[in-house]
Amino acid sequence: MSFKTSSRQLPNTDEAPSRDKPTPEPLADAATDTTTDTDEDAAASGEGEAAAEAAPEITPTDGATSIHPEDLAGTPAEATSAERISPAETDADAPSSEAEDPDGTPAEATPAETVDGTGTDADPDAPSAEADVLVETGTATDAAADSSAEAVPPETRTATVTGTETVTEEPAEVGADADDPSAPSEDAAESGPDAPDAAVGDGTGDGAEPPGDEPPVRGRWRGWRDRYPVAARTLAWTTTVLAAGLVLFALLMPNQADKFQPTEFLRLPVEAIFGAALLIVLPRRPRIAVAVLAGLALGVLTILNFLDIGFNEYLGRGFNVVLDWSLFGDAQAYLQDTFGNGGALGIVGLAVALVIAVLVLMAMSVVRLGNLVARNTETATRTTLVLAIVWVTCAALGVQFTGVPIASEDVARAVQNRADGVRNTLRDEAEFAKIAKKDNFANTPPSQLLTDLRGKDMIITFIESYGRSAIEDPVMAPGVDATLTSENEKLTQAGFAARSGWLTSATYGGSSWLGHSTFMSGLWISNQQRYRTVTAGDHLTLPGAFKKTGDYDTVGVMPGIQKAWPEQKFYDIDKLYDAHHLGYKGPKFSWSTMPDQYALTAFERLVHSKKHDKPLMSTIILTSSHQPWAPIPQTVPQDQVGDGSIYDAIEKAGNRPADIITSSPKSKVEYGKSIQYSVTSLIDYLVKYGNKNTVLIFLGDHQPISRVSGDHASRDVPVSIIAKDPKVLDKIADWGWTDGLQPEHNAPVWKMDSFRDRFLTAYGSTPHP
Repeated sequence: MSFKTSSRQLPNTDEAPSRDKPTPEPLADAATDTTTDTDEDAAASGEGEAAAEAAPEITPTDGATSIHPEDLAGTPAEATSAERISPAETDADAPSSEAEDPDGTPAEATPAETVDGTGTDADPDAPSAEADVLVETGTATDAAADSSAEAVPPETRTATVTGTETVTEEPAEVGADADDPSAPSEDAAESGPDAPDAAVGDGTGDGAEPPGDEPPVRGRWRGWRDRYPVAARTLAWTTTVLAAGLVLFALLMPNQADKFQPTEFLRLPVEAIFGAALLIVLPRRPRIAVAVLAGLALGVLTILNFLDIGFNEYLGRGFNVVLDWSLFGDAQAYLQDTFGNGGALGIVGLAVALVIAVLVLMAMSVVRLGNLVARNTETATRTTLVLAIVWVTCAALGVQFTGVPIASEDVARAVQNRADGVRNTLRDEAEFAKIAKKDNFANTPPSQLLTDLRGKDMIITFIESYGRSAIEDPVMAPGVDATLTSENEKLTQAGFAARSGWLTSATYGGSSWLGHSTFMSGLWISNQQRYRTVTAGDHLTLPGAFKKTGDYDTVGVMPGIQKAWPEQKFYDIDKLYDAHHLGYKGPKFSWSTMPDQYALTAFERLVHSKKHDKPLMSTIILTSSHQPWAPIPQTVPQDQVGDGSIYDAIEKAGNRPADIITSSPKSKVEYGKSIQYSVTSLIDYLVKYGNKNTVLIFLGDHQPISRVSGDHASRDVPVSIIAKDPKVLDKIADWGWTDGLQPEHNAPVWKMDSFRDRFLTAYGSTPHP
């Protein structure tokens, strides 16, 4: 075997191997000789050339291929690929050469810059040490030749002869000991940052860069794939199947939790057919761009569907993409009150990570499927045509499986619904602004307002989440109904009487302020935009009507408010007592800042017990029945309420939110207990501190979440009017309400926004639009 090389003539020659070089030993004791070309070697060029000519040819034993002296010592040009040339010689060209690998395929050869002693070119037939790692055992192996040709950079060359000797050629620093393989190469230092890394493997190619310009990661992946083809194919197919499953899930996913049935995911989405057809015909770059955009769109749709599920679970409606973003701040505050700052931060971080993961994975999945159909155009085209025919047939014939249509167009319908929702929201904003300006009692003179309630102390109290389900649900009703019966007996014994009915709230499961504003203003406040519109205006409210008479002071006791509350002006409340102005020193009960019993006691201490020139119109919002209903306060002796410190032990002994919030049965039981506590606290206060001029209106603001109230529960809440003066209840005798605190199942049901006008009219107010 021989290697053909071309060389060029240089004025300076390198030192040739010594004539006295010892005979090579077997592989175990292989000798290493390293030579380096330096400018100082030029002075000894004559002696080196003579030694090179006199060197005898070495014949390997055991049938090994013959090695020429040049192979053992290596020509200076072959010892290092980074030849240092003097400035006068920079114009010299370095012709490339090719050598044959042991398997006969051409391999790149480092330019040979060898000159002989006479200044003529070296013998072109002379063997060269051009191969990176040459292993010969009589015949060179193909694997070693292939590995060495790519693995070893030109700075280091090694020739190994099995059974004969090993010769290693490494660049040595000028002036360094030639026997020191660790001496740094000056040539390598001068080669600059563009020079290849000098990574010499162990004969297996370790440390070598991938062939060509292929990135290292891709090269390692392809190497792994070549070594483990079955595992690679399995991984590839698994990834493709998961990508297809993720895309189909996004296309078929319902937006209500009760619709998650296996049959929902056995349908054929028309959007997948159109998407596949589009990706088949597009060129590579547009295809990838379209696939990324489609994946991101599917990711957004998936996130919105999950938001719909959450909002349906808690608020009984879907997510409004225009108005509901502001509710995330309230949700975070609720999480902080329920799980603490650390728990809330963890939940928010997890939610953000999931959103990013959905978007990224969905985009990658569509891109992968797009590449798949592009590589298999013919098969993908036929499959798409067949599926299109099947979809059209199923849609035309109305084919169903267990009541679910096979032909699906959920995404198109969802996008249309979202667009309609946005359009309706924007239209509703303008229409409601006109409605809010109309008021039947806006111009009623003060002397014609609430003439039949003059001199009465009015109290309007909202009990959080007090809904019809508390009275009629088979799990909660027994305890709540028993409490209503016993508390009604207390009222009767104290000389009070009550009438009760039903109101349909404008909200469900949360957003209590929508229920409050609907009841007080007589307008249907069903979303955040309507709430902002009405509270920014001067529409007459119930507290405002009492204040307009000039005969009432208006007071608000709202322990749930923990920050600035500009709505105070809209409700015409003169004095507001929020969570920071009630003197409470006890613990919070999850979201609720203080027990209802304490809030009512503070109202008596700070407001009601004081002397007033005018009767009071008080608005009180009780919060102990707010979810997650853990822990729940307990009633304590009235003379022990104090500053609330007594509740420390009660709070510590109560349930933890995490133990209740994820269990529907436990949530129902604890919710019922919280309603019993709130009603008991309110009636106990009225019996103890009420008098003949006290008139109490109390109601729920909305139903509890669907996990408690049940799927598709009504939005009805109970409402009661309590008074000692029989004339007060006589004014509403024609309303058809039930005597006592518990309305009958078939008692009249009114929309909550109708109460204001009915109430004002019943008690002597004259409409003046």
